[in-house]
Amino acid sequence: MKSSKKGIALLVTLMFVIVISVAIGFGLKQVNSASEIVQEENFMYQSSIIVEDILNILKKSPDIQKIADSNSSSELYMFLSQTSLIPFDISGLNVILKVSSARKTFNPSYLHNSQKLSSLMRQYLNNNGVNSQYLEILVDNLSGIKVDNSYNSRIFDENPYLFRDFIASEAHLKVINDFYTKEYGDNSLQNINFEKLFYFGPDSNITIDLNYATPEVWEFMLGTTRERAEELSMGGGAYSSEIDLSLSDDEKRNLREFSVAYFVPTLLVEIEILKSKSSSKISFEYDILTQKGSNFVYEI
Repeated sequence: MKSSKKGIALLVTLMFVIVISVAIGFGLKQVNSASEIVQEENFMYQSSIIVEDILNILKKSPDIQKIADSNSSSELYMFLSQTSLIPFDISGLNVILKVSSARKTFNPSYLHNSQKLSSLMRQYLNNNGVNSQYLEILVDNLSGIKVDNSYNSRIFDENPYLFRDFIASEAHLKVINDFYTKEYGDNSLQNINFEKLFYFGPDSNITIDLNYATPEVWEFMLGTTRERAEELSMGGGAYSSEIDLSLSDDEKRNLREFSVAYFVPTLLVEIEILKSKSSSKISFEYDILTQKGSNFVYEI
């Protein structure tokens, strides 16, 4: 009888130890999770502080002020040539700062109401082996909500909550591109670097700075060859008027369909921040003349 009682007591003790162990283990897990949350929140706070600091540096920079005062494309080009990539460490964070022109790409929103631009885009797509149906899908995503559902494609049948006023981001465009690839069994979109072709964001009044236009944009605008587009892109920094471009008559006609300029003092600031397992990518535009930042995008 005593042996039986001892066995029961031992079993109860063992079960109690197991329960305590599980409780402690769960508690430690909660503590670790809370610690990770605190670390993540601290990292987000540090990231926001860095963005504010960089904004203040831009506002107080004598080099930036010199560009604003001179209203000179050469000053802007010199500045961007010297500051395109700046890596640095601060408070245990690894930071990579990239500064470039924010007006080197084309805003696809212009395609919605322009037959000429749509024609040039269709030609560009065909030159890269992409079916012209892609343009119809793209335009659907610029057309807003239609009560009669009179879209050119089925993209909103599969993605009913997809934003459709403008191309908001690379992630938005990826949904569009994935739909096209699946719908037509066509992988030709991989022939186009859309990051270097399209501007992402809500601002529909975008002027392309021809001193920074990418080869992809030149090829699309002029309806020209890749080699010719790369040649024009390489000449960036030396353009002050159409005469400097040495365009053919057809190229001139095509170019005049676009909103272009030779000095647009708006910077694209891209910040990548790394700390152990945490990382963030932040980008924004900075208008040198108004000293204001806009179009902030956070990926954390």
